[in-house]
Amino acid sequence: MAEIVGHHLQPILDESVFQGLGFAVADRGLLGAAARRDLVATLVGYTDVARRLGADAVTFVGTEPIRRAADAARVVHDVGLATNAPMHVVSHEEEAFLTIIGVTEGLPVRHETLVIDVGGGSSEFCVVGPSMPARAAGLQLGSARLTDRHARHDPPTSSEVAAMRAAARAAVRAAPNARPTEIVAVGGTASNLRKVLLATDPEQRVSRESIAEALAILAAQPADLAAERYQIRPTRARILPAGAVILDAVLERYAVSALRVSETGIREGTILAVNHAGPGWRDRLATLAQGWRA
Repeated sequence: MAEIVGHHLQPILDESVFQGLGFAVADRGLLGAAARRDLVATLVGYTDVARRLGADAVTFVGTEPIRRAADAARVVHDVGLATNAPMHVVSHEEEAFLTIIGVTEGLPVRHETLVIDVGGGSSEFCVVGPSMPARAAGLQLGSARLTDRHARHDPPTSSEVAAMRAAARAAVRAAPNARPTEIVAVGGTASNLRKVLLATDPEQRVSRESIAEALAILAAQPADLAAERYQIRPTRARILPAGAVILDAVLERYAVSALRVSETGIREGTILAVNHAGPGWRDRLATLAQGWRA
């Protein structure tokens, strides 16, 4: 929840909860009644708090787990009925556009930039530049998905890390063709890698060498210990090595030595898009991703 002052977001409330929706869909192809009830209860709680604090608009965005869930229509119906607020199940492309809006805050991009969001089930790519239309794509490549397929030990063995690395390299070949001068990473993978590295630099940059260092740290201890030591959720710590491998593969794919970590992303982008474009925000995302501020 945020207030917009001069195009900038001023957070009022920032909460999150890990509900394992991606794992549920991967296991059985749908959320199921129990997971739907938990999700709806969580969103009802968020809605009540937001409206009590004065929010004039509440918007829910469903991403990869909901996109893949066989009961997605039921999820959308139940959420709307319980909260009286719309849930938009966005495409890979729409998710990427929202992410870049969150990073740029509506400012035009001055040089070719790639924004990457590594999720649990997929990764979203958006390329934008000063003289090119925004292009977005999603890959079925995520940290939870990669862990489930290739890692059986905690921490993962060197051979398991190698298998995840090979799979990530193969998958990112399908990422958008681009020649970015800057790569910006958003989401929990990038921000939690900085926690493992105890990074404090104001530019929030993470190099390939730093990623290798973080992987070595994570490979030397089980996820529960890493979670306690670096203040990371245990579920996140378990899949973080796979996320690191994916980010490294992205840097290798585009021949860029380091990326910048941004703490803003799809949530901030959604607030800005809804505020600027109103009810038709989804129809204008490609244009909004180019920037609208002078």
